[in-house]
Amino acid sequence: MEILSFTSLLSTILILCSSESSIALDTISGTQTITENSTLISKHGKFELGFFSPGSSTNRHVGIWYKDIPGKTIVWVANRQKPINDSSGTLMINRTGHLVLLGQNTSTVVWSAKPNKPIQATLVLQLLDSGNLVLRDENSEESYLWQSFDYPGDTLLPGMKLGWDLKAGLERRLVSWKSSNDPSPGDFSWRIELSSYPDSVMWKGSDKYCRNGPWNGLRFSGQPELKPNPLFKFEFVSNKDEVYYIFYLQDGSGKTRIVVNQTSGYNRERYAWDLAIKSWKIYASVPIDNCDKYAQCGAYGNCITGESPICQCLKGFKPKGNFINWSQGCVRNKQFSCEDKHSSGFLKIRGLKLPDTTYTWANANLSLKECKVQCLSNCNCTAYTNSNITGRGSGCAMWFGDLIDIREVKDGQDLYIRVHASELGRSSEHKVKIVVIVLAVFVVVCGIFLLANYIRKVRTRKDLEDNAGTSAIMNNQNNESQTQNLEVLFFNLDKIVKATNNFSSSNKLGEGGFGPVYKGTLEDGQEIAVKRLSRSSLQGVNEFKNEVILIAKLQHRNLVKLLGCCVQGEEKMLVYEYMPNNSLDSFIFDTTKSMLLDWSKRFNIICGVARGILYLHQDSRLRIIHRDLKASNILLDNEMNPKISDFGMARTFGGDQSVGNTNRVAGTYGYMAPEYAVDGLFSVKSDVFSFGILLLEIISGKRNKGFYHQTNDFNLIGLAWKLWKEGRPLELMSPCFKDPINHPEVLHWIHIGLLCVQEHPEDRPSMSYVVAMLGSESSLPQPKQPAFSSGKVTVRADSSSSKARSSSTNEMTVTDLEPR
Repeated sequence: MEILSFTSLLSTILILCSSESSIALDTISGTQTITENSTLISKHGKFELGFFSPGSSTNRHVGIWYKDIPGKTIVWVANRQKPINDSSGTLMINRTGHLVLLGQNTSTVVWSAKPNKPIQATLVLQLLDSGNLVLRDENSEESYLWQSFDYPGDTLLPGMKLGWDLKAGLERRLVSWKSSNDPSPGDFSWRIELSSYPDSVMWKGSDKYCRNGPWNGLRFSGQPELKPNPLFKFEFVSNKDEVYYIFYLQDGSGKTRIVVNQTSGYNRERYAWDLAIKSWKIYASVPIDNCDKYAQCGAYGNCITGESPICQCLKGFKPKGNFINWSQGCVRNKQFSCEDKHSSGFLKIRGLKLPDTTYTWANANLSLKECKVQCLSNCNCTAYTNSNITGRGSGCAMWFGDLIDIREVKDGQDLYIRVHASELGRSSEHKVKIVVIVLAVFVVVCGIFLLANYIRKVRTRKDLEDNAGTSAIMNNQNNESQTQNLEVLFFNLDKIVKATNNFSSSNKLGEGGFGPVYKGTLEDGQEIAVKRLSRSSLQGVNEFKNEVILIAKLQHRNLVKLLGCCVQGEEKMLVYEYMPNNSLDSFIFDTTKSMLLDWSKRFNIICGVARGILYLHQDSRLRIIHRDLKASNILLDNEMNPKISDFGMARTFGGDQSVGNTNRVAGTYGYMAPEYAVDGLFSVKSDVFSFGILLLEIISGKRNKGFYHQTNDFNLIGLAWKLWKEGRPLELMSPCFKDPINHPEVLHWIHIGLLCVQEHPEDRPSMSYVVAMLGSESSLPQPKQPAFSSGKVTVRADSSSSKARSSSTNEMTVTDLEPR
């Protein structure tokens, strides 16, 4: 028996040694594992994957490090936030094709990663010489079902992308270790900020810490040191599918990496391996000096290293506060007039890091001259420049609102800043006078021509009205004081009356703040919806024209389509495509009809509305704030696809600040953001708040306005927050969601909804981030205290009165009486 036992033991040892030796390769299959005593080594021995303990800690993590240099320089960690406290860890591919890290003798899943596509073959796990850990089909070496490069830690390696996969809704960002002994996420992060002109930003917690500036075709505008070099090459990609920065080694034998640090004096450093001293050498770091601190000199302040003080106001501006505290920035010496385009011009400032691009618009097809014309025609445009400075320069980038975080840099960029004409010098004033004279003559000539044309149109109007297919040109003046000629289909009143059976009550679809909506059928059989402006309505000609202008210019599958209008006598009507399923509120708040909306349909509606708002905020010709997003303004077509409607309250982004202001609030209490309901301040984040309310209503099937929990004085927001804090958020779900397989998704969207309704606008995500979160299962930041969570708020009833009214039910709909 002793001989047999010894033989069995020896056989077992040999099998284990053989198995461990085979694992010391670059690939394992589903029948193999990585344990404390085994590792993966890339094909040419550049990288190694295995278990390690960071610093002086005894916790165990799975990580990747350089194999061919002394010590363990960790470049990636799987279980950053969930260490294993003993030596029982096992990394393997399980039966469902997920990569899992097991602890406590394989009884607990510590960390996991799942393939991004359905599994149709046997999977293998491979460590590449690039440092990328990939999960792939054993028969396909190029197609990865999951890769560590999509989930970076604190290190960016050659070939890794920093930025966004917009199709997959995936963001790749770097986040520092908490300390050298703890790889869990720290305070500092580096990411590419999505906007019309993407920016590279370092964050400290929820605050911007420093910026590199937008990509100008050669480099980030605030990084003049980023130049072609013998060590590495780099590029920036921005299209409808992806936005990212990437770099590659020029010489495959070298080693370089970028690390975001928590405790170092510099929060982002680029290292290169020095063969001579056999150590890592820092050759670039951020921040470089005090001028790299975000918004160091406030709005319109220029930070200049070596000056005393380092903050200087741009020409045409003066300090808003004192010379000690520059956080208030600078203000214009003289304000130009929006009504007089010749009261302002552009001053060329050389050698700058371009300002924060949060509120920008970019077009790669415009020349610099065309860019100037576009900016001058928009009163809200405060600066412009080439978006690409390669060659002679091309493309257009325009800023709206205050210019923030500017500094002088070597080989910096030219920026054309809008100032009062008097700041441009005498020669410029002389040119302005000449232009004014020439334009005056031109206006007189055009006036005579237009008058003659008007007389001709008056004489032929009856003929035009008899033809429903004739295009009518409505001259409108929008809230940027820009005259626009807009061609829309003009419907004769008689045809509208006939189509709606003389506005029969049986054809009435509903009634909004501006009047009733009727269903109609044209002679060719096309079904329409007619919004008839009530004569007693507060919506006047300006609001009516505003809606026509905005909707006719917008083209998106999730926005309602305007077919035409009718303006005849005292009648003003809008003609839309007919939505057979009416509005969203008729489903989600109805006990019977709500059962028709399963989770997949609700998810489709949520995503469609989010994409529509993103289009308004970012992708349309002008940044548009809807100001009245609510369930009754979401229409559903015959396939239950959502269409955002009712643009009577919408405003293009106004003012020279980062937010707009109105003397009287407009919209529906219950959907209004706190800064808007209380102070009349609106921005894109106001719509984000309204979307968050809509999201929670779709999930719960309950109205936010007027809803209270049976035993607690909470509205819908308050109930959602209470359940979240108590760890019971799924109790918010509508009874329609009976299938537990949907619960993780519902929890994810409740989380997003609470992020959207946070009290402070700066805490809420942008709609681009919301869309990305909806399509991703990645971890989200914890939400802060939401606004109106008690259900009670004091709102302004009328800015001209000192009296205010308290609304605990949020049932009031108010309209904006402010002239546009």
